Amino acid sequence: MADVDTLTTGDGRFTYQAAGEVGMPALVFLHGIGGAARAWRNQLDGFASRYRTVAWDMPGYGGSAPLATTSMETLAEALKDFLAQLTLENPVLVGHSIGGMIVQQLLKTDPRLPHAVVLAQTSPAFGKPDGDWQKSFIEARLGPLERGETMKQLAPALVTELVGINPDPRGIEVAQDCMASVPESTYQATMRALIGFDLRDILKYIRLPTLVLAGSEDSNAPAPMMKKMASFIPNASYVELEGVGHLANLERPMLFNAALASFLSAHPPRQK
Repeated sequence: MADVDTLTTGDGRFTYQAAGEVGMPALVFLHGIGGAARAWRNQLDGFASRYRTVAWDMPGYGGSAPLATTSMETLAEALKDFLAQLTLENPVLVGHSIGGMIVQQLLKTDPRLPHAVVLAQTSPAFGKPDGDWQKSFIEARLGPLERGETMKQLAPALVTELVGINPDPRGIEVAQDCMASVPESTYQATMRALIGFDLRDILKYIRLPTLVLAGSEDSNAPAPMMKKMASFIPNASYVELEGVGHLANLERPMLFNAALASFLSAHPPRQK
């Protein structure tokens, strides 16, 4: 087992977890709305012998400072600042759910910054702000908080809704702990940042090696949608994990790691 350290950037803005030697090719893991850096422990440990593995706490999560205004643009700028703080050049960015959206937002302005990207259980668009599905999605997640419930109270049901068939019980425990620990204000602000997100038009301009990773049982980022997404990215490969819901890295860490390892083998990052 690798030693996983909990660290803070020099400017004090971000907490993160990391393993592996500084100077090795970097893998940077970006969690979802209900996650945290520690949700990636299986990946930080699993790849630390060959890479510098890093997982951030998104702004407002863990010990990371919240943003004055939370939007996809400000989150992408925060990611760029985070990478600069750690002097991580040409990393492989692995973004789950909103983490994958942040990666896409970064690619819109800095298309050559990463070496390669993994878009896991994510989407190129949330859709129109006044859409029935979008309004229902936001209401189902924010309504209980507005009525006085807490993330700790909501976490078990939210996680159960997200997972697929026979998930790893240890992963579910971590997922629930991460979800319960998200400040209500952070969850609300980050959820609202989804509204209006639509980068479908930039997919054809993503020229980096890209892994689009789906779960067959994922209702938040359905596999058919992700397969279509991959078809618009010129250098994308598509992998669908059978029986897996929205939290693949926690539900089936060995399957997730195997898919990532195969992708990295085909597109090895450069040593600094």
